[in-house]
Amino acid sequence: MKEFLDACRHAIGAQYVLTAADETAAYLTDWRRRFTGSAFAVVKPACTEEVAAIVCLCHQFNVPIVPQGGNTGLVLGSIPDASNTAIVLSLTRLNRIRVIDTVNNTMTVESGCILQNIQQAAADAGRLFPLSLASEGSCTIGGNLSSNAGGTAVLRYGNARELCLGLEVVTPQGELWNGLRGLRKDNTGYDLRDLYIGAEGTLGIITAAVLKLSPPPKAQRTALAALRSSDDALRLLTLAQMRCSSALTGFELMSAFCLTLVGRHFPQMQLSFKEQHAQYVLLELSDSESEAHANTLLEELIGDALQQDIVQDAIVASSLAQSAALWDIREHIPLAQAAEGKNIKHDVSLPISVIGDFIRSTDALLQQAFPGVRMVIFGHLGDGNLHYNVAHPEQQTDAAFIAQQTAVNRVVHDSVHSFGGSISAEHGIGALKHEEILRYKSTVEMQLMRTIKQALDPQNIMNPGKLLT
Repeated sequence: MKEFLDACRHAIGAQYVLTAADETAAYLTDWRRRFTGSAFAVVKPACTEEVAAIVCLCHQFNVPIVPQGGNTGLVLGSIPDASNTAIVLSLTRLNRIRVIDTVNNTMTVESGCILQNIQQAAADAGRLFPLSLASEGSCTIGGNLSSNAGGTAVLRYGNARELCLGLEVVTPQGELWNGLRGLRKDNTGYDLRDLYIGAEGTLGIITAAVLKLSPPPKAQRTALAALRSSDDALRLLTLAQMRCSSALTGFELMSAFCLTLVGRHFPQMQLSFKEQHAQYVLLELSDSESEAHANTLLEELIGDALQQDIVQDAIVASSLAQSAALWDIREHIPLAQAAEGKNIKHDVSLPISVIGDFIRSTDALLQQAFPGVRMVIFGHLGDGNLHYNVAHPEQQTDAAFIAQQTAVNRVVHDSVHSFGGSISAEHGIGALKHEEILRYKSTVEMQLMRTIKQALDPQNIMNPGKLLT
């Protein structure tokens, strides 16, 4: 591959073609440190034209490409396999915010921009970019779009797909499609944008995007409600939607064990409830009228929920600091899980109305098959997305538990399918689940996806082994 690497060095500069083991190591291990792949180079272009030049060379030399942003994914979507035949194409140098249009309420950004920087740039311009994830300080917008990321504000603003109006994409042949049109309506043919969003880098490389902005809310109010069951959480959701309508921007479910783990590993985050409750809901209102109106909405909602015996107790944040502290508890659940030991993660979505039945049924199935497992259940209840994670029994070693991962996955995913759900809500398929989807997607659906892949990437150089087999 000397000729190929020399051509890459000529195209973007030798210092941005990394081949030494100490230079490439950070790009080859996944976020949870479960798998380390192998690539014969990590290539770091600085602009769209350089991306196109590298992809042209990969097309010419038939070199597989693994696109990578912040490498925060959880399904091995941005990690090469162990064959040492691919390059990692790091897009972190494509990090410019090209333009902000406050009249059109759009922002054009390059794919390597860190999500938190995009949020801040929007805020500095007096606008809101609402996509918010636990990894927002590290993840990049290209990865967010390639996996159709969700996060905590989907209930009000939608997934990454709904927040993107246009894309710039380098095709597997190294050609450039400029679809950076900030239009809400464009009915002139197939929606190419939606082909690439959620495709996990298997059809082309997103190099820039036009994002949709919103006016910032006049006020935000947060409360943590304690409940008897997930059924009561659904009753609270219905009440909140009826009373608050679009002002309801966040509705996060957290089981008692989630908060137990946070308190155990981050004792400074202990809650002040007098007793433990089975479930908790963190809800947030974003009001476009005034602080007084937001206060009234939240106080009346919590008051009604207490009166109707839906909510057993509640903490209402009286300041931004208290609100941030409540959200910190939610965001520390994954960290507390990791501190407790290895766990088997499931990112699933379900019809909202069946979530209570799903939790009861699947909990029972798992306890029957794997006695003593501990359920770490949290997620975006308002849009039907659960992080339904399984922790090892207290007396079992991590290694012994992880050895059962395939069997645990089967119980959970079969249950999800039986309730009409999806085995991946917002994390994607990557390499971790590409065999799993064969069990749950129809032959027709798989063939349609393979037809698209073959048409756009006949050489199969774009992130091979991911999403599709």
